[in-house]
Amino acid sequence: MIFLELVLQNFGPYSGRQVINLDPRNEENPRPILLLGGMNGGGKTTLMDAIRLALYGQRAQCSTRGNLSYGDFLNQCVNSKATPSEKTRIELLFEHIEDDKPVRYRIVRTWEKNPKDGKDALGILGDDDTWPVDYLVNIWDDYIENLLPLGISNLFLFDGEQVKELAEQETPPQIVIEAIRGLLGLELADKLAVDLDVLVNRKRREMADTKDLANLEEIEQRLGEQQENYQTTEEKLASIKNQVEALETIQREALDKFVSDGGKIAAERSQLEEKHKEKTTAVETIRQSLCELAADILPLALIPNLLSQVQAQGTNEFRTQQVQLARDVLLERDKRLLNWLNQLTIAADKVDKIQSFLAEDVDNLYASSLQTEAPWLLADEESLSQLDNVRYHLQNACNLAKQHLGKLKNLQEEIITLERQMQTAAEPEAYQKLREAVETAQNKVIQAKANYETTRQKLAALTEAIEITKKELNDYTDKNIKHKNREHIITSATKVQETLKLFREKLTLRKLNKLEEEVKNCFLYLLHKSDLVFRIAIDTKTFALSLFDFEGKQVPKHRLSAGEKQLLAIAFLWGLAKVSGLRLPVAIDTPLGRLDSSHRKNLVERYFPAASHQVILLSTDTEIGKKEVETLRNNEAIAREYLLKYNSATRQTTVIENKYFF
Repeated sequence: MIFLELVLQNFGPYSGRQVINLDPRNEENPRPILLLGGMNGGGKTTLMDAIRLALYGQRAQCSTRGNLSYGDFLNQCVNSKATPSEKTRIELLFEHIEDDKPVRYRIVRTWEKNPKDGKDALGILGDDDTWPVDYLVNIWDDYIENLLPLGISNLFLFDGEQVKELAEQETPPQIVIEAIRGLLGLELADKLAVDLDVLVNRKRREMADTKDLANLEEIEQRLGEQQENYQTTEEKLASIKNQVEALETIQREALDKFVSDGGKIAAERSQLEEKHKEKTTAVETIRQSLCELAADILPLALIPNLLSQVQAQGTNEFRTQQVQLARDVLLERDKRLLNWLNQLTIAADKVDKIQSFLAEDVDNLYASSLQTEAPWLLADEESLSQLDNVRYHLQNACNLAKQHLGKLKNLQEEIITLERQMQTAAEPEAYQKLREAVETAQNKVIQAKANYETTRQKLAALTEAIEITKKELNDYTDKNIKHKNREHIITSATKVQETLKLFREKLTLRKLNKLEEEVKNCFLYLLHKSDLVFRIAIDTKTFALSLFDFEGKQVPKHRLSAGEKQLLAIAFLWGLAKVSGLRLPVAIDTPLGRLDSSHRKNLVERYFPAASHQVILLSTDTEIGKKEVETLRNNEAIAREYLLKYNSATRQTTVIENKYFF
């Protein structure tokens, strides 16, 4: 198994979307170490928690969770700068071998602030990152347990504090003991022993609860009768089904004939006649309206030109009369004006000019409106006003008549259509026969379907009865067989448990002997001091380590320095990983702790490059300093470097690629 990529989006101090490439295979000569540097509080532990959370979800043993519920923990992990609409997201792309082929899966977990139901949304993407592997989502916990069981994850994903705790204690903590048992496969024997006890107790209860057995011959006879009845009913049901299909065909043919021979129209005759009556009444109403219009002003529409001529003549004559009246009034006014002017001291020639102008002006006014022909209409103002009203009402009457004629035409066409439909309707006698034929066919189909449903229900009841009888027969047979098997299981269980106990002891010794040798070799390799320890023994129950010198004397653990104790703890974890045979990534947070320079040098040069095919180191600038990182670079052990740049003002961390502290 190998981690290829970690994506963080609004997770912890990581704002926005940040991608970390974890694939160490960047060259022809793979380098195992991925070095991520960050100051304390800058997000190193958050990265480790992200890996655990992606793999295990609610079961993840994250360092910052404490006693929080899963929902509260997810809420705590949301970046403080994220808006309520933005989702928090972690992705972990990994590769492992499945059916002798490398396959890739991308684990995607998303949630929002105050996540619904206190859970995240899990998605598993396949090789091309485009299609979800739905079946894996449903069994993910079981699937990941087969790759990297939760119980042993702390032996591969650990931090300096865990190493320190393991180094200081005489016996490993319970969580490490359980991981060791799982890693060595010892829990399988214990689980099998417990399962045997459960099985024996269950079989004893079953034997105590066994009642008198039923009569086998009576059950078999009843089953035979039920099966014979079932076969007869099944054949009857098939026959009725064929009958239903034939009757449905007859029904369709009768209905088609009913429609084609006018039966449908005949059934609707009364409606057609009612519509015909309504249309005829509407036609008569419109005709009456047209008659009323014809008896009123409408006939004048026959002489529109004459009406226009009369109106024009009347208007001209009336205007001429108005001009004549105005001329007489003006002549009287001019006469008075001249008399007044003569009384004034105005020269006579000027008065003559004024008199000539007034006379000429009146003549021009009269001449412009003088008719070429003598007036003959002699209409007054009131008559002309009445003529205007007549022409206005005549126009309205014409428009209304056109509307009535349009409606009349449409109604007449509808009446013709209705009359044609009524003519195609079947005669009452023929209609009655067609209707009876359809009703007869429908009744037969209904009866046949009812018979079919009754028979089907009977067949279903027989099926249920047969299943009950079969179960009763199987129970009888099983009870006889199981009764004997229970006795055999109970008598054999004790022998199996004794054998299992012996097997467990031998398995433990064989596994621990191999583990002891691996831990010793790892410890001496890291310590670079071959005269301190000759042999390491591991207690079969507590898994406590005991060290012995070349003379066979036990070396008290308190005689070891703090650095040597930590190297011993790391050697223990390293040996466990080797004995397990699992090719899993190793991730270490704050890996060097308080080691002195010589022990730190050994760990950097000997453990980190060889711990696994992929080693993720999360370090501060004081743990893996300039000297240590130069050593790893010179040894070509580092595949990728990242710097976790923390901004204390914004409390946000940015991942900078291809860069470390130095």
